Amino acid sequence: MKISLMKPSEIKEVKNIAELSWHDTYEGIISEEVRTKFLSQAYNEDVLLMRLERSPFYVAKVNDQVLGFANFSNKKENGDVELAAIYLHPAHQKQGLGSALLEFGCKQLNPDHVFVEVESDNIKGKSFYEKKGFNVVDTFDDNFDGHILKTVRMSLNLTT
Repeated sequence: MKISLMKPSEIKEVKNIAELSWHDTYEGIISEEVRTKFLSQAYNEDVLLMRLERSPFYVAKVNDQVLGFANFSNKKENGDVELAAIYLHPAHQKQGLGSALLEFGCKQLNPDHVFVEVESDNIKGKSFYEKKGFNVVDTFDDNFDGHILKTVRMSLNLTT
């Protein structure tokens, strides 16, 4: 496995991973119509290129194939970082890719805390973050394109 900054030439693979992962993760939680609309807005090639230019965006590759990605915010003045996205190809989950992406981003950015927001019914996501040491710091309703999501904000303290 190799983790590196995403290259513009990898955007199509990242877009594909986002689509596969989102539909796999949120089927039964978020309607297909809302998922498809979100993906077309947040993971189109222009937006991904802009995100790559503005924030740390890492890919995990095995045999030169992108199988996952993580997008972090830049480190804030207070030392905190937001984990905006971490998604893996559904067939390659539970193989250490997510852990490696999280660890790589934390090593590169050296934050005091990492924050992430997870839909409360995303059991796989919440379980992953809990196993990595994240704790719930807030819960709230999030209006996601007219669909109310129960969102959990979690934090990982890296200052100890």
